[in-house]
Amino acid sequence: MTDAAPADAPARRGLFFHRDFRRLWIGDTISQVGTQVSMLALPLVAVKTLHASAFEVGALTACETAAFLLVGLPAGAWCDRVRRRPVLILGDLGRALALGSVPLAALLHRLTIGQMFAVALITGVLTVFFDVAYQSYLPELVSRDELVDGNGKLEATRATSQVIGPSLGGFLVQALTAPYAVLADAISYVWSAGWVTAIRAREPAPAPPPQRHLGKEIGEGLRFVLGHPILRKIAGCTGTANLFGAADSAVLVVFLVRTVHLSAGGIGLLFSIGSIGGLLGALTSGWFAKRVGQARAIWLGALLFAPFGLLEPMTHHDWRLAFAAITLFFASAGAVIYNVAQVSFRQALCPRNLLGRMNATMRFLVWGTMPLGGLLGGWLATAFGLRNALWIAAVGAQLAPLWVLFSPLRGLRDVPLPEESSAAVVAD
Repeated sequence: MTDAAPADAPARRGLFFHRDFRRLWIGDTISQVGTQVSMLALPLVAVKTLHASAFEVGALTACETAAFLLVGLPAGAWCDRVRRRPVLILGDLGRALALGSVPLAALLHRLTIGQMFAVALITGVLTVFFDVAYQSYLPELVSRDELVDGNGKLEATRATSQVIGPSLGGFLVQALTAPYAVLADAISYVWSAGWVTAIRAREPAPAPPPQRHLGKEIGEGLRFVLGHPILRKIAGCTGTANLFGAADSAVLVVFLVRTVHLSAGGIGLLFSIGSIGGLLGALTSGWFAKRVGQARAIWLGALLFAPFGLLEPMTHHDWRLAFAAITLFFASAGAVIYNVAQVSFRQALCPRNLLGRMNATMRFLVWGTMPLGGLLGGWLATAFGLRNALWIAAVGAQLAPLWVLFSPLRGLRDVPLPEESSAAVVAD
């Protein structure tokens, strides 16, 4: 990656005029809406159609993210060996086929919880490869100075989809039933694959290392992340947040259906209201990072919004529904501000030839806690009840900001260049 802007997209005109970034962005937009539909529809398939237990719903959540433990590290080394664009296309098409099997099986009256586990696992494996390639592909399309803007636009899309998607998902579940609502996500992945295929820029073929040894390449990624005093703290913060966030997610839909007695449409509307926070976070993340500094935005984003999670377990089917909406609103806002800052920080800090392995190592460390969190949430709900499980998850999440609060990030304002010492302090 160079600091010079691509010829067809002068930096002064902004990424909106960057042809290939715009295509990536358009493809991502509908795909993200479809993903949000499935995030609501899949657990509702388990709860309403298959009458799954709380532990089975937790296991389904675990299957969705287990791939980050199973193939997370080799995926990064592999993505550093190949061009990323074909990985994105195949990942989209594979997920479309896997999710499309759910409404087909429902139509044939053959849908089982075992198939749901398999679909979640297959989709998760393809998502690992897609996400590692995706985060490594953006620095190939835009200049270093445009990374925050690019990540901010992609996060804005994701946040907007979180506002639209759950309400749309709730409507589709009520109108079509949950299995057929999943079809919307399958179609969205085909849409995304078409737009990525239309990108004209071609990456140069990665130069193979003198001796291609997968274990050695994985080790280089691990050593870079774990040996870096900032990256390992970011991994600890995000991993802890994801552990307890996954425990919460495994329980929340079941809690809203069986304890709060909300309809699918009501759950979707609640999630959409909460997700407005993510949209506002995406729209202000660039301003926030410039105002306080990119490094400070990481720990402030984690610290300021975590306490709102303590409101969620107090939700009831009355005026206290507002507690769930407030929690979702501020959790979404804080997550987006934190993620835009830390992902851009990582991309700018990492040498180009290690981007795939760095991203894969980070995903392994921070997403690898999510299947454990899903199982934890299912077990807590079975052992202590749904509301108590939410309380434990909410209290545990308060530990996450401590990783970055007590780290070298507090002595930095902005990101150091890759060749600078990782402990360098950037003056105000």
